[in-house]
Amino acid sequence: MSVNSRFEKLLEPSNIGRVKTRNRMIKTANGTSFIEPSGYVGERVKAYYENMAKGGVGLIIVESCGVEYPLGVQHPPVQFHLDDDRYIPGYRELTEVIHQHGCPVFLQFQHAGPWNPTGLLPKRDTKAASALTREELPGPGFDVPRGLSLAEVKEYVDIWAKAAERAARAGFDGVEVNGATCHQINTFFSRVWNKRDDEYGRQTLENRARFMCDIVREIKKRLGKDFPVSCLINITEYRHEKATTIEEGVQFARFLQDAGADAIHCRAHSYNHRDGLLHPDRLLYPEPPESLPQDLDWSRKGKGALVPLVEAVKKVVSVPVFCACRLDPVLGEEFLRQGKLDFVGMTRRLLADPELPNKVAAGRLEDIRPCTGCLYCIDVRNKNQPLQCMVNAALGREREYAVRPAQPKKRVLVAGGGPAGMEAARVAALRGHEVTLCEKGHKLGGLIPISAIVKEIELDDRLALVRYFKTQLARGGVTVKLGREVNSQTIEEFQPDVLVLAVGPVDNNFEIPGSHRRNVVGSGALHKQLKFFLRFLGPKVIERLTKYWMPIGKRVVVIGGAMQGCQLAEFLTKRGRKVTIVDTEEALGEGIAVEDQLRLFPWLDKKGVTRLTGVKYEEITDAGLVITDREGKRRTLEADTVVVALPFLPNTGVLKSLEGKAPETFTIGSCAEPGLIVDAIADGARIGYSI
Repeated sequence: MSVNSRFEKLLEPSNIGRVKTRNRMIKTANGTSFIEPSGYVGERVKAYYENMAKGGVGLIIVESCGVEYPLGVQHPPVQFHLDDDRYIPGYRELTEVIHQHGCPVFLQFQHAGPWNPTGLLPKRDTKAASALTREELPGPGFDVPRGLSLAEVKEYVDIWAKAAERAARAGFDGVEVNGATCHQINTFFSRVWNKRDDEYGRQTLENRARFMCDIVREIKKRLGKDFPVSCLINITEYRHEKATTIEEGVQFARFLQDAGADAIHCRAHSYNHRDGLLHPDRLLYPEPPESLPQDLDWSRKGKGALVPLVEAVKKVVSVPVFCACRLDPVLGEEFLRQGKLDFVGMTRRLLADPELPNKVAAGRLEDIRPCTGCLYCIDVRNKNQPLQCMVNAALGREREYAVRPAQPKKRVLVAGGGPAGMEAARVAALRGHEVTLCEKGHKLGGLIPISAIVKEIELDDRLALVRYFKTQLARGGVTVKLGREVNSQTIEEFQPDVLVLAVGPVDNNFEIPGSHRRNVVGSGALHKQLKFFLRFLGPKVIERLTKYWMPIGKRVVVIGGAMQGCQLAEFLTKRGRKVTIVDTEEALGEGIAVEDQLRLFPWLDKKGVTRLTGVKYEEITDAGLVITDREGKRRTLEADTVVVALPFLPNTGVLKSLEGKAPETFTIGSCAEPGLIVDAIADGARIGYSI
């Protein structure tokens, strides 16, 4: 890896214990659900991590691996575990493919303890430092635990150490012990959980740290002082009177160093929310709470929020200290030069683009596929589904989607410049096809710029995705023609071998008495208005201007409670409208990440937004929307404006009009099946790799 002087510190080799890292970027652990149903490491896992190693990251920490199964994992069907020697050969194959590319690799171990944030775990013998009643649990997402006996505590020290021994035999260069969040180990650290009165009890900080320190000492005893151990812990906690303070967390880090830890990985935790503080940036959604957790840095919308914790720990330890909190290369370099970090932890950014380190080294920042911060990766994982990334369709399909030269090379005409069309064009061009993309509008991006305005750009940077696509289309030699609609004449002119229709969906044809009144606005009409203004003004300007004026009344009823309707309601509420959301279905929020739902719905309630489900739409009058509610009562929801925000429909008409005009024709994205951006990009990639 060549050294780019702009990122001299980031690209500088370093060490954790005896292990030399290629640079100061660490791929921190995250679950993938790629493990085989049998619990063995398969080809998908190896391909995923091999691709990550090829991308140039300094150190990979393989995802949270249970030390005990099934009791010790949060996702029993799909989570790594190394609780038995029979799994060692598969893990050895994994370390070998990573080492082939010159990358060191650690394995993170965890024990879930009482934490059950997804609610997917079966009833089991949940154990923690102490027994708690359901009333004593510090919020949702926990199972009622019994307290561990002293003999069981000693037994678990052995269980953790044996897992580390297996990791060493499998070829891992080190391990990370996960003692953070509300996993088993943290129930000893935190007085929220720890009510013991023995040597592991709450009486002193040393006692509370003893369990994890004993684990570290035992690993070192069995594997030698040169076998690196990184320790992931909560440096501070919030929203509970007995939560760990930063002063306590710093001392815990010192105790762990004294026990033999070679690195400290810093985290924060907040009780009374399922996600804790795993993703500090999402705490700001849909808007910052009245009081943000102290000790953290909120000046960059959550990016680098945990860095002050690293600074505090670095004052008392000499081993490397790091964190992961949406750090990008520029911020990472800045913090490294300031001495605030020793390493830069990255997870979501490397899921979006595993080649990020190599691109940084080559000075190709504009070629880095951006993580927008959408949290889709976490949402699917929390449903025990295989990991996906909204912007990277090749994640988990690395071998299937390896870039292979097209044979034969073809002329490809892509109709539509939304995410599906841009991805199809990008991939097809990358493989050597001659690609032309026509977009009838005046800008690329489809509905992405509009969704960026509604979603709030600084929290979910979808505009960065459009910039990335524009750059890649230019790099790939794609001919882009704006203001050009694809029709029979266009096809006759370009004579494509392959026609890809990605022109987007059509509006839901919502029809009830009064649906054509002047006080009714369809989502399509709203999009046309915004697209018109986007021709002259940027999304950020429009986002600001809409806070002062919009052609929508003060009282608004939004018809449709899926993602489109809920996010529109959020957008309008932030602009002073009194909003009611209605839907015929029983639940709202389809398409919104569960973590975001858990923040959005209480916020809507607090802002006075009325949410009605299971209704029947009757008619629209000058007074508003008339419905029959779930109790069978006919009522009028008063509104100055009724906005129809129902899901889009497939654009079947375009295929009918153009079918047979080219030797091969494909319909993709929302044109074929309206969905989310992740679906559109995945569809575009599928076609791009298959042509």
